[in-house]
Amino acid sequence: MSRLTLKTEGDTQVLVTRRFAAPPEAVYRAHTDPNLIQKWLLGPEGWPMPVCVNDAKPGGKIHYEWTNGKGAGFHLTGEYLQLTPYSRIVHVERMHLPDPTPDNHVETSFEADGTGTLMTMQMTLPDAQTRAAMLATGMEHGMETRYARLEGLL
Repeated sequence: MSRLTLKTEGDTQVLVTRRFAAPPEAVYRAHTDPNLIQKWLLGPEGWPMPVCVNDAKPGGKIHYEWTNGKGAGFHLTGEYLQLTPYSRIVHVERMHLPDPTPDNHVETSFEADGTGTLMTMQMTLPDAQTRAAMLATGMEHGMETRYARLEGLL
C-alpha cells in the first residue's frame, strides 16, 4: 500500500506528502547526501544512478544520471535556491529525456511528526500542459517505490 499522497492544486502545482519513520534530520540528509541519494533515488527497475552530483548549498548544482547499462539513459539537472538544514529545501530541476523539460520549482519541507517525519513537497510547473505531461508518466508509483526504498535505508 502506498504511503504517498499526491494531489493537484490550481493549474500548475502538485503536492506530495509522505510520512517516514525516521527523524527530520535523517530524511533531510537522505535528500542532500550524494552517497545516500545513489542508494534510493534509482530509476526504473534495472536503472542505477552512476552519476550523482549534489552540492547542497544555495547556488549549488544538482546532476543525476541514470542508465540501463545498455546504452540508454536520461539525466536531471538543477540548482539549489534555499536550504534550511533539516527542515526545508527549495530547488529548481529539469529532466533531460534527452531534451530538457521546463523547469520544475520544488519546495520540500521536513516536519517532526510524532516519532517520524512528515515530508511535504510542492512542485510548481510553468503551465497546466507541462503538469499534465508530468503526471501522465505515472510518477506517483515511481515516487512511492523510491520512498519505500528510502524508508528501508532509514
